[in-house]
Amino acid sequence: MNERFQQVINSPKPVLVDFYADWCSPCKMVAPVLKALKDDLRDNVRIIKVNVDKNPGIASFYNIRSIPTLIIFKNGQLLWSNSGVKTAGELKSILRPHL
Repeated sequence: MNERFQQVINSPKPVLVDFYADWCSPCKMVAPVLKALKDDLRDNVRIIKVNVDKNPGIASFYNIRSIPTLIIFKNGQLLWSNSGVKTAGELKSILRPHL
């Protein structure tokens, strides 16, 4: 497991992790959604991207079977996980109780 990744997800504020690959078309649709979410929530959430091809150990540890997969962590705890594309509004609703 990647030590830097562990430090990031142990944050007291929610961390939204986008598991993606450069060759994945649906993954490209997630980028503008995450930008809109970040513009809206600003410093209340941290958003990071993890390339599954470059980080197979992390992807395997979290049992990533399809991409894009989004996972929300807080204090190192996995709070929510979902494969596929969500809207910024949907993600905001999911994140709101954890802010």
